[in-house]
Amino acid sequence: MVSFNTLFPSPPANMRPGCISPLGLPPPTFLHATRKVLVTRAAVAVEQQPQTKVSLIRIGTRGSPLALAQAYETRDKLMATHSELAEDGAIEIVIIKTTGDKILNQPLADIGGKGLFTKEIDEALLDDRIDIAVHSMKDVPTYFPDGMILPCNLPREDVRDAFICLTATSLAELPAGSVIGSASLRRQSQVLYRYPSLKVVNFRGNVQTRLRKLSEGEVQATLLALAGLRRLDMTENVTSILSVDEMLPAIAQGAIGIACRSNDDKMANYIASLNHEETRLAVACERAFLETLDGSCRTPIAGYAYRGKDGNCIFRGLVASPDGTRVLETSRTGPYALEDMISMGKDAGKELLTRAGPSFFDW
Repeated sequence: MVSFNTLFPSPPANMRPGCISPLGLPPPTFLHATRKVLVTRAAVAVEQQPQTKVSLIRIGTRGSPLALAQAYETRDKLMATHSELAEDGAIEIVIIKTTGDKILNQPLADIGGKGLFTKEIDEALLDDRIDIAVHSMKDVPTYFPDGMILPCNLPREDVRDAFICLTATSLAELPAGSVIGSASLRRQSQVLYRYPSLKVVNFRGNVQTRLRKLSEGEVQATLLALAGLRRLDMTENVTSILSVDEMLPAIAQGAIGIACRSNDDKMANYIASLNHEETRLAVACERAFLETLDGSCRTPIAGYAYRGKDGNCIFRGLVASPDGTRVLETSRTGPYALEDMISMGKDAGKELLTRAGPSFFDW
């Protein structure tokens, strides 16, 4: 780099003011003024130049529109709750591609099941490449990697599934042989259990991709989580909403979980401030049920815990064969408290394990 003094050297001591130098340079008084102006401008420029701001929180997320909507919801809540996080650049969104995002031409059951949409994000968290991880709780395995905790659930969205079709208003109206697109064995088994004349085929991709495939006629109808459509502001696509009696939701459907490293008290405090306790307890009950069943990715399992009108917890659980020929259901009620609800979930799971028999989960 050429220095300022090289470009504008100090004038010779014997040069009189107002003279032109032998090199044709301006007189010394002009040079001195120029040096002063340029130095002043340079100092101002340094002061005014925006400094690179180090993010206070790096949020790790998948890159799908729905995942990003959930990450932005988390960001907005953090900004609203903590003034220092409301400054520009205080929170950074880091997109991480997961195995589930990379392999789209195979059923989820065939490519590994648990952790397909969380593994790479959790690795980034543990490697200190992000500070918190935002997950759809229905994608989170029942175990956490060592060094990670998940102390926060945001308020749960609507847990129901949406029926989307261009030719019928409900599953019951579809003619025999109609093709339903769904990547979920839970949805497949419950559809076939009630409507055995219908056909369900694997249907992967984000919400926008599935709606496009539907409009192009690849299938006659599809089922999507109403929570996702609401978060994407796409409920205009909903034909009708299935009740939980017709379609019991996935474990933790509609719930967002936020994880951090177990030794990071600062992040734990940040995200704990966003926790919605009623949602956290309901999710804990449902996940206790799932963990007890220890179902593989090939086992359709559904469960829903919620607060009844009397304030107590009501839990309903289900396991089924993928073809819908066998469906086992159970329910529990009890106090809306963490230990009681976890016990309810485990007890319901043990009951269905006994009723199903040892070979039921070998699909």
